[in-house]
Amino acid sequence: MAGLGFWELQTSTIQARQLSRYAQAIRFWVEPGANPSIRFPGPGPFDQRMGYSRLPAFLERLEAEGFVVERQARASPTLTALMDLGLFPIYREKNQTGLKVLDCRGRPLYAFDFPQRVYRNFAEVPPLVVAALLFIENRELLDTRYPYRNPAVEWDRLANAVLSRMVHLVAEDYPSPGGSTLATQMEKYRHSPGGRTDSAEEKVRQMVSASLRAYLHGNETLTARRQIVVDYLNTVPLAAAPGFGEVVGLGDGLWAWYGEDFDAVNARLRQAPQGPEELEAQARAFRQVLSLLIAQRRPSELLNGGRERLDSLTDSYLRLMAKEGVVEGALARTALRIRVVPRASAPLASPGSFLERKGADAARVKTARLLGVASLYELDRLDLTVETPLEGSLQNEVSEALRRLADPRYAREAGLLEPKLLARGDPSQVIYSFTLVERAAGANRVRVQADSIDQPFDVNEGAKLDLGSTAKLRTLVTYLELIAELHARYGALPPEALRKVEASPRDPLTRWALDYLGKAQDRSLPAMLEAALDRRYSASPHETFFTGGGLHRFENFRPEDDVRVVSVGEAFRDSINLPFVRLMRDIVHHVMFREPGSTARVLEDPIHPARAQYLSRFADREGREFVRRFYAKYRGKSPEEMLALLAQGVRPAPARLAAAFRAVAPEAGLEALEAFLAAHLPAGRAFDAAALYQAYAPGRYDLADQGFLAGVHPLELWVVEFLRRHPGASLGVTVEASREARQAVYQWLFRTRHKDAQDRRIWSLMEAEAFMEIHQRWRRLGYPFDALVPSYATAIGSSADRPAALAELMGILVNEGVRLPTVRLEALYFARATPFETRSAFQAPAGERVLPAEVAAAVRRALEDVVARGTGRRLPAALTLADGSVAALGGKTGTGDHRFEVYAAGGRLVESRIMGRAATFVFLIGDRYFGTVSAYVSGEKAKDYRFTSALPVQVLKLLLPVLERHLGATCPTAPARLLADTSAAALTPPGSGRNR
Repeated sequence: MAGLGFWELQTSTIQARQLSRYAQAIRFWVEPGANPSIRFPGPGPFDQRMGYSRLPAFLERLEAEGFVVERQARASPTLTALMDLGLFPIYREKNQTGLKVLDCRGRPLYAFDFPQRVYRNFAEVPPLVVAALLFIENRELLDTRYPYRNPAVEWDRLANAVLSRMVHLVAEDYPSPGGSTLATQMEKYRHSPGGRTDSAEEKVRQMVSASLRAYLHGNETLTARRQIVVDYLNTVPLAAAPGFGEVVGLGDGLWAWYGEDFDAVNARLRQAPQGPEELEAQARAFRQVLSLLIAQRRPSELLNGGRERLDSLTDSYLRLMAKEGVVEGALARTALRIRVVPRASAPLASPGSFLERKGADAARVKTARLLGVASLYELDRLDLTVETPLEGSLQNEVSEALRRLADPRYAREAGLLEPKLLARGDPSQVIYSFTLVERAAGANRVRVQADSIDQPFDVNEGAKLDLGSTAKLRTLVTYLELIAELHARYGALPPEALRKVEASPRDPLTRWALDYLGKAQDRSLPAMLEAALDRRYSASPHETFFTGGGLHRFENFRPEDDVRVVSVGEAFRDSINLPFVRLMRDIVHHVMFREPGSTARVLEDPIHPARAQYLSRFADREGREFVRRFYAKYRGKSPEEMLALLAQGVRPAPARLAAAFRAVAPEAGLEALEAFLAAHLPAGRAFDAAALYQAYAPGRYDLADQGFLAGVHPLELWVVEFLRRHPGASLGVTVEASREARQAVYQWLFRTRHKDAQDRRIWSLMEAEAFMEIHQRWRRLGYPFDALVPSYATAIGSSADRPAALAELMGILVNEGVRLPTVRLEALYFARATPFETRSAFQAPAGERVLPAEVAAAVRRALEDVVARGTGRRLPAALTLADGSVAALGGKTGTGDHRFEVYAAGGRLVESRIMGRAATFVFLIGDRYFGTVSAYVSGEKAKDYRFTSALPVQVLKLLLPVLERHLGATCPTAPARLLADTSAAALTPPGSGRNR
């Protein structure tokens, strides 16, 4: 029995037969649909980094966003039972994974391999590296005398480790070496919690898991043992290097810690040196490799600051290896003379061109947000393939075309150096963006997302730009939507009933609708919308508009338009400002007065009970703005600094300064007032401090009177006094505490003799409320921001926009008023070829109707007219696509300056500084494609440019040949690719093989 036991310990013959037979039942395969009994691994470092243990959380988040599990792995009962017993998942694990982003045809747009440098097979590993690794860690691993040996256990080492541990418990100074083989070490740093062995139970789990993994492919293990060497070298953890991050594997370790090329090191170690120089190079490479193999035991300590200890250990192993004949003496002696020092930070690697992967980067950002992953660094290390609807070849051609526009010579050849284009300014400073979306398979699929900024920032989705007259498109849609609502309300009434409808004289849209419906022969909605587009407005700039709480005047882009009276359609086609300002006024008045009753009577009746409510809300809103402003002015300052800053805003007169001082420092004594006046009055100015102290004593005047006497806003006095008493108060606390003060300051408004002042303020609130409704309408159609500027100027771009949001609006119009989901990610494919393999695909919900189809059709005709006869007429009216179909072109232009302006009293402009210039063309191509083209210059350099929206129109014209070659051809959607991929290689039935 002893002999049999010794033979089994040496050869593993019996356990090989039993374990290999058991391992044959360990299988997994993939089937359509979710697997309700799937098991996921625990939180081991390997499983965490690759995302396997986080898959349940990922899938839950994806489900909430409309993704469904299309197919998922199934495990054999044996594999499931082993995992339920607590063993690690048994399968052929990957050495290299990472994020991949694919286009709609399955071609790579982005790929990150982690680790980046690996051995593909055992033959690639230099014998010197194998010898060093086995000498340090596992000397019997590749012993060819025993083809069935279990690589998970070396019984003599294990027995020695157990005995040493027992002695160590009695004598703490006695060394306690580990007994782990390479196979169990990999189980530990891949799957054990924290990558550590914290109990005997954990050690047993590692050994059993490693044993079963070794016999997955039969009872002979020599091939498996060689693969263990490869796997270990490729995945051994080597701490984290500054500028690189987590270092895994020998190849990445050589680069991150020594700046050495992996292939070059392997070539030096594989070739016999022909002279002293080659021997020196080989010795240096070997010492670097050896130091990393030694450092893996305590990588953070030895590689980050433990240079002397690492040198000493490396020298010791070199002497031992030379003594044992593992390496030649000349190589060992040369290596002993050399010193290699781990770098303080990894070599800087080129990030590559962001231009080339703009669409892929947008997909990465979207994926990270979907999964709740904290960074792109973390995302790149997941075992994940992201399938996108982007069309790679078209994306690349558009990106290259946008990049070439920065070349002045090409810009000249392309006709860009003309008036209204780039006759002024440096072409290389202009940023271009382009988005193309296709309506396909019940969703809007983003085919191109490109820009010319060589940075991670995405102009299409991340910028808030003043896009000028593109706001006329949103305004036109809102106008026609309101007309459609009026048609729904009154369209069925006979003329005599229409004449009895009460309409406010301040509501021009309702009055027009009643008049039109009472006289029209064709009362259908399309006819009424066409008539609404024919309503005429003056383009005269000689009118002052009270809006946004003040008086404003507006200009047209072309002075020759000033004398015109044009229809809404003509104003839209030619992008004339003043008609749209007046149209927005009509829209706002309609929203304010469409319901005859209390709202209108508030302005007409000086004793209407609702007036007090409006005035109270105005006081609250206006007061909040002043409190915020004064809080920012005095935040973080000492009481003395606050007094000095307040005094700077008070006219230097004794009475005003005393009134201000007593209001904000009521507890201060006479001496403090005297010192304050002396410090802030002109030298030699006489004053009676005692009289002033009594005259402005606390309680004699309310807050409003105190502000009047001091000549400053009363709320400034309140904020200073509050912050002196509560120096650490936050803005929220300060605003909340000012509630009563805000109302008290505006009490004068509630007196009826101030009706005109009341009316102006009530009007401002009603207007703001009207813009809140308009904002909700815009938001329903994709407007990206949380508020609109409550001014008629919003009709001509003062509320800004985003190119991607405009594309979404165009999609609604192309889709006949139905809002379809915009697809930027088709599917996420996790953990391929593992027992956790899961493909989760986006399932587009049914579209939502957000506009009447008739409104969408009317706006589309107006957009096509812009290209046929208006500001987009440098484009052809139609394109012939790759499939031979002809598609009409339509769109809307817009130009905007972002300016910083300072005004003095009376509205006098004292400073105007341009901070950016943008021009956009939002377009449609037939009933299938739409998108945006934008040109943008940021910063004060924008003052050197005079380009208009003609620039993005010209850029689109340059891109049309590229688009014509690609558009019309079908790019497969995710379901189509799934069907193409459903093959024997993709879906392995349970009985067809072992452990795919």
